[in-house]
Parts: sequence; C-alpha cells; structure tokens
Amino acid sequence: MSPEKDLSIVIPLYNEKESLQELTAWIGRVAQTENYDYEIILVDDGSTDGSWQEIRRIAETDPHISAISFRRNYGKSAALFCGFRQAEGRVVITMDADLQDSPDEIPEMYRMIAEDGWDIVSGWKMHRQDNRLTKNLPSKLYNATARFVTGIRLHDMNCGIKAYRNEVVKNIEVYGEMHRYIPYLAKNAGYTKITEHPVHHRKRKYGSSKFGMERFINGVLDLISLWFLSIFGKKPMHLFGCTGMLMFISGFIMTVWLIIDKLVSQSKGDHFRPVTDQPLFYLALVAVILGVMLFLSGFLAELISRSSSERNNYNIKDKIN
Repeated sequence: MSPEKDLSIVIPLYNEKESLQELTAWIGRVAQTENYDYEIILVDDGSTDGSWQEIRRIAETDPHISAISFRRNYGKSAALFCGFRQAEGRVVITMDADLQDSPDEIPEMYRMIAEDGWDIVSGWKMHRQDNRLTKNLPSKLYNATARFVTGIRLHDMNCGIKAYRNEVVKNIEVYGEMHRYIPYLAKNAGYTKITEHPVHHRKRKYGSSKFGMERFINGVLDLISLWFLSIFGKKPMHLFGCTGMLMFISGFIMTVWLIIDKLVSQSKGDHFRPVTDQPLFYLALVAVILGVMLFLSGFLAELISRSSSERNNYNIKDKIN
C-alpha cells in the first residue's frame, strides 16, 4: 500500500509538557509554508508531568496531530516503533520534543529523500550546545566507535532528527535501546543509501535531559550485540563450531604431543614425567572439553535459529510477475 501523505513527523517524548505547544505550532508553520500534506505523531512514553493532557488539548484544535500514550515508560525505541507503524507519509522524519531540533531543517531533509533518492538522511549536530565534558567528548568517542564497527560514515549516529523513506521504517524493527543504531539496522536490511545533513542544534529551553552518562556504556554494548547478530544471527554454527573445532584440535594436538614425547623419552631410556603430571595435559583437557561444549552450543543455536519465524523474512526490492 502506497503512503497516503507527503510527510509524517514522529516525535517520541517523555515529560516535555512545556515545549509541546511551541514545537507543534512551529512544525505546522513550516509544513504549511511548504504546502505538505502532513501528520504529526506524538508518542507519549509514560509521561508523569501532564504531557498527555497537553497533547489532548493541542489535538482539539490541530487536525494534523495524532498521538499514542503508553501506560508506563518503555523507552525511546518502543515509542519510535509504534510511531513508525502508524506513519503514513512518503517521507518520515523523527525529532525530539525538547526543541533542540529545529523544524526549519525539515524541508531540506524532505527534499533529500523525496528528490535525491536517499534512504536515510541523518542530522549532524556540528556545533553542539551541550556541556563539552559530559556530552561532547563522550559523543565523539562513541560516534568514532560506531563508524568503525558499522562502516557507516556518520558523524552523529544518535542525532534525534532524521529523515527516512517510508519503506525503510516499515522494514526495520526498533527494539530495546537500538534507536541509536537505526542507520545500522537499515543497512543490515539492505537500505544502504545513507547520508547526513548538518543541522542547527539549539540549547534546551525547558526541563533537563532524560539521558545520563550510562547511555554511552549501554550504547557500546548494544553496538556489539548488533554487530554480532548481523554477522552470526542466522549462522551461529559458523562462530561456535569454528571456535569449538579450533579448541578441540589444539587440545588434541597438545595431548598427542605429550604422549609422543613420553614414548620417545621412554624408548631412549631418558627420564620422563608422566603425562598426567604435566600442567599442559590439563590445559589440553580443558581445551578439548570446551571445544566439544562450543560445538554443541553451535548445534543448539542452529536448532533455535531454524525454528525462528523470522528465518525466511527477506526484503524484496522489486519483482516482475
């Protein structure tokens, strides 16, 4: 089914009551100036400050607004997943609700998707307005690591403002805290036309950030998980089997060498130590046991993978009947 609107703007939020009226009005002015057929999808992630009541009040006078409210806080990934599922626009743009992302960036990012043919356009906050010590430096290290692991040349992987073709958001699953790596999820799904666009980053006008320093540690752990799944997710035996085989062979070779060394020394009448008295024997024994266990783990992982309902889900680019 083809998208029904030009543009969907998905905004996840948590306790951002003060900024909602200003943000939606600003988006409305930009969209009407560009003559977009648009919708604004607000996803309230279990706010406790009256954000949902404010959304209901705004929606009474703005027909372009639709909204979802979670019963509790599930996280940004869950909010984006539900917003993406509801989006009807040919181009889908995400942005944060704290007014640090400027809606004035929307027309250019929309054009890059609709006219230039990009799958994803990620914002790049070249001049951040955050604290340099607690946000800027960790962010640079985090993004350098993400570029190295994913192979995607983005300066700001976790920037809140991004633009997508509708097809992209309908064919990726955002879960856990993987909202940081949507470009990587899209790349793994076959959408490789990914670029970035410098955006203006504004100082937070209301409230405070909902993310602490732990997000950088969690972000690296999530990145490792995604990297592992993208390589071995559907072929776990390639990892466990290969590692197990190497360990088993290493242990076997060490054991054979110890036995041959003993027999040679014994035949020559030289002094020799019993095989079981040598520490190397126990290292070899551990290597053999671990090798067998890893090999069996690979078999079990293959059985689980083959039973998965997702095993034959493929993104088809086009077809001719």
